[in-house]
Amino acid sequence: MPKFYIMENLVFNLQEFISAFVVLFAIIDITGSIPVILTLKSKGAYYNPTKTSIYSFLTLIGFLLAGEVILKLFNVDIQSFAVAGALIIFVLAIEMIFGVEIFKFESEAKNTTIIPLVFPLIAGAGTFTTLLSLRAEYNTINIILALLLNLIVVFFVLRFVNRIENLLGKSGVYILRKFFGVILLAISVKLFTSNVAIIIGEAFKGVFK
Repeated sequence: MPKFYIMENLVFNLQEFISAFVVLFAIIDITGSIPVILTLKSKGAYYNPTKTSIYSFLTLIGFLLAGEVILKLFNVDIQSFAVAGALIIFVLAIEMIFGVEIFKFESEAKNTTIIPLVFPLIAGAGTFTTLLSLRAEYNTINIILALLLNLIVVFFVLRFVNRIENLLGKSGVYILRKFFGVILLAISVKLFTSNVAIIIGEAFKGVFK
């Protein structure tokens, strides 16, 4: 796959961009959140699609850029965090495939722009972990662009949530969730094996020095 140099040390790779987009789309799972959003609206809750998308993007970009610094404070390398992230992504995939609900949210708040939409539905622990896991594999510019495109999708879903539900139907949303669950499961295995291999390789280097 061809690479295009945008800035120094920033390389756009179409394959990385598509892969990062798919992973983040599956983790954010805005289509799978449509029932939650509709439930909140039926209870009289409201949100601002533009603000929700912008706040989510800024939160996630901040964590992507500063998350590694935070890890260094705890003396944790990004490969180890990626392995932990792969395990979390694995659990999320199992949740999507088998319909196991691990996290339940109930709120009486009427303005749901920040909670629960920005956090934890969009910019939740799973997304944070995934971003750093992806950073261990892909160039940062590809992750940022994939994240931007995902948040554009989020905006349109939030803006036209009722129309999308009517278009896809309950069975359509169900199938989409299962499909991306399988994709996510495969990606979690790849993240785990590739980063474990790096950790083991580094360990053996230290032994044979």
